[in-house]
Amino acid sequence: MLFYIVDDDEAIRSMLDQIIEDEDLGRLVGEAEDGSQIDGPALNAKNIDILIIDLLMPNQDGIQTIRKVKPSFKGKIIMLSQVESKELIGEAYSLGLDYYITKPINKMEVVSVIQKVMERIRLEKSIQDIRKSLGVLDIGQVQVPKADLRVSGNILLSELGLAGKSGSTDLLDIIDYLFYNHKDESLKQGFPALKEIFFHVAKQKLGDASSDQDIKKEVKASEQRVRRAIYQSLKHIASLGLTDFSNWTFENYASKFFDFASVREMMTAEQKGQTLSNSTVRVNTKKFIQVFYFEVVRLHTES
Repeated sequence: MLFYIVDDDEAIRSMLDQIIEDEDLGRLVGEAEDGSQIDGPALNAKNIDILIIDLLMPNQDGIQTIRKVKPSFKGKIIMLSQVESKELIGEAYSLGLDYYITKPINKMEVVSVIQKVMERIRLEKSIQDIRKSLGVLDIGQVQVPKADLRVSGNILLSELGLAGKSGSTDLLDIIDYLFYNHKDESLKQGFPALKEIFFHVAKQKLGDASSDQDIKKEVKASEQRVRRAIYQSLKHIASLGLTDFSNWTFENYASKFFDFASVREMMTAEQKGQTLSNSTVRVNTKKFIQVFYFEVVRLHTES
């Protein structure tokens, strides 16, 4: 990966350069001490994958810089700042910021965030590769390869802490079923009942020759796997909030995917070292599936 750093503190630039080199994350190909010294086309000409930019700088701050470069810049943006104003951070995200790191910078946090961004870049590239290599299915006015949609789903599963976990395949199967069997407009007016969704997904999985008894067993097993997955995601989101309440994933997904009372309950339990079973925590399965579906479609559209 190719990096560019913009920060008026030379020590910070040097520290980040050292972290990138020591952890073999990529190569720093440019740096500047103020946002006024860069622009989108110049960054693209250098093939910059990740721009790391400070929020507070003397002439042109981070938000002004993102506003200037984002329309043309093709890479990802990580912001650094000791300012914890949710208004400023929210504005930066609305302009296209991908992740946020608080100062004073911590090496483990920097490495973790950069690795997440790198994984996002790789997954998005795989979407583009799939588009080039696979034929496109025409679904009404919507055109998207099946594998393409699942790659977008895997990106979101990773952010929700569910990559490779039990229940993740069930969730992807549900997305496929909803996307290819229901028009988007009808879903906005109202989702099918969960029983209907799980029944059809199970039938597709087992085949038309499967018995009613086998389908019922698969429906029950799938429902349990999905519920456990949602519980694991809730634990993941809660732990992010405990570590950093301004964490982008926590801020963006906690209230979208879960009832915040459940998130708060899980955070309190984690803080006290207690373990809540998935049978005692209230999980809204339908809300989670609805949000997951629309977020996957949004992610696909923006890729």
